[in-house]
Amino acid sequence: MNIFKTSLFAAGIIGLSLAAAGCSSSNATGGNQKSKALTVVFLPGDSAKEAGPARTALANEIHKATGKKVDVKTTTDYNVAIQAISSGKAQIALMGPDSYIQAHKQNASVEPILTYSGKSGTLKDAQYHSYIMVPKDKANQYKVNGKYSLEKIKGKKMSFVSNTSTSGFAIPAGAIQTSFKLKNKDDLQQSGKFFSKVLFGGSHQGSAVNLLKGDADVAAFDDMDLVSYGKFTNDSTKAGADFKINANAPAPFNSVRGKESIALAAYPVQNEPIAVNSKMISKSDTKKIIAALTSSRIAKDKKFFAPANAKVHSLLPKDGDTQFIAISDKWYAPTHKVLGE
Repeated sequence: MNIFKTSLFAAGIIGLSLAAAGCSSSNATGGNQKSKALTVVFLPGDSAKEAGPARTALANEIHKATGKKVDVKTTTDYNVAIQAISSGKAQIALMGPDSYIQAHKQNASVEPILTYSGKSGTLKDAQYHSYIMVPKDKANQYKVNGKYSLEKIKGKKMSFVSNTSTSGFAIPAGAIQTSFKLKNKDDLQQSGKFFSKVLFGGSHQGSAVNLLKGDADVAAFDDMDLVSYGKFTNDSTKAGADFKINANAPAPFNSVRGKESIALAAYPVQNEPIAVNSKMISKSDTKKIIAALTSSRIAKDKKFFAPANAKVHSLLPKDGDTQFIAISDKWYAPTHKVLGE
């Protein structure tokens, strides 16, 4: 049985220190190759209470692979997680592509070691989707010539996830910039500029709740972080995708159960990586972690990969032959290009 102890980690980070099953807390705020402990940091979307068992499972596997104590750090702010891995206060991170690229830009020693495959079990379909959504009962107002369009979102109340979120800001904001031929994305972050009001949900769940509660007219969020709380009732890969919150969805969706949103647009995004700060973790430990997590045993473990309709809240979604695959920064060349980094 894992025993959790709560502590603060930098600004806005809550640390869940694993003190059993071989995983225990460390008082170190940094790390090095001789450290007896490793710290794993998670973005806000992966820091939800219900994801606790999945975070514990990852920490346990890292402990078993390396023999080192493991600290699990959750966050409420994307920038805190980015700073943690780039500074070395965390040595391992589960990150979105944009957050990884921002951390890599700050410190080239931050490198991706793994991502998860698509349904095929390969990198060919290793992607999820970013959406620009509106409430279902208002969706027809956004049609132009019978098709869903971004044309009418200007002047609306908009919710993004965070300005360092790939699928919750970078991709949808880039699409809006292109559609309206804007010089840059800066105005999209400020109320009273392009949008009448701009909100940041802090997580994909938070952005979706902003929309479904009526605090925002339009919202950006992805499918990967939402499929544990609801389901798509039609094709999820294109405009018109209909996402419905489950009747028994937990907080923060307990107040919007059964509500639906429609995608004005859907964009593919490369799957997220597990990244390391290579200056703060040994090559030996990195190889051991890769070997452990790419095993067939992990691919079958529902704490790591489970279908959207599973009762277990897994670390990542399972579809077909989903599994971890070793990668390097080169694989993210398309996202580097999209983000101009």
